[in-house]
Amino acid sequence: MALGVYLSFRVLDFPDLTVDGSFVTGAAVAAILIFNGYNPFLATILAFIAGFLAGCVTGILHTKGKINPLLSGILMMIALYSINIRIMGKPNVALLNQESSLDVVSGWWDSLGLNEPFNALYNMVGWEGYLPSTWGIFFFMIVVTFFIKWLTDRFLKTEVGLAIRATGNNKKMIRSFSANTDLFIILGLGLSNALVAFSGALIAQLTSFADVGMGIGMIIIGLASVIIGEALFGTKSIARTTLAVVGGAIVYRIVVTVALQAEFLEASDMKLVTACIVIIALVLPKVIDNYKSRQLKKKKNAERMAAVQMASAGKDE
Repeated sequence: MALGVYLSFRVLDFPDLTVDGSFVTGAAVAAILIFNGYNPFLATILAFIAGFLAGCVTGILHTKGKINPLLSGILMMIALYSINIRIMGKPNVALLNQESSLDVVSGWWDSLGLNEPFNALYNMVGWEGYLPSTWGIFFFMIVVTFFIKWLTDRFLKTEVGLAIRATGNNKKMIRSFSANTDLFIILGLGLSNALVAFSGALIAQLTSFADVGMGIGMIIIGLASVIIGEALFGTKSIARTTLAVVGGAIVYRIVVTVALQAEFLEASDMKLVTACIVIIALVLPKVIDNYKSRQLKKKKNAERMAAVQMASAGKDE
């Protein structure tokens, strides 16, 4: 999900609020298909395609309808609320007795008998209270995340990927080369929301339910992951930036978990905690930069004053 937000927010420079709706669209499509007996892996792929289509519609509203980027995302997000209820047929779908793709992976992992060695290793370092519920899902999520990161890196270095990056940097210049920037914006937003919908499909299968309200605030979480990752790990190359986004998502979750351990906070305060984290991540780097600039200015002034004093001393002699 964070990589999807990175594509729209950083690569395309497009504030896409469709994310709050497309996340649910992915969850809704996967949940209703699994509920009706379809293969869970096929349901996850179709959720990816549904998110792609939703992002394309936002891109078309902006490029062909000449609607403001922010308003295009808001309109699509509102439309998706009703569409998601139509997809599910009701506000939520439970998957309590349905086999998801994560159940298949977990069952395969359990058949290998690898849980015991990992649990023993964890117990040796005294982290038995923080064991994952199943190691199979844990490693599956890591593999999927880094596979998508690798695909994103590869795509952004292709001719089309470079054109999308250039469109986000300077649309007018790319248009002067007779390039179809509208197509690149539509494609970029489609891929962004496809990744978001894919994550929604996985979350629905992990939590065994899909709800029409589960996407509220997802854009803020995605932005927090991107901003925190860039601030902590840097953005010197595409591979490093996408790795920073993945790292930022992990750091964000750790910070939220630690923050909610405070006795005066409740689970319902998570959105407030998220907003505070984003504000800190946005403001703190600027405060640090300003402090460094002031210190550098003081140092230069001191050096200048020292040079003037030395020159004055030389004249007196």
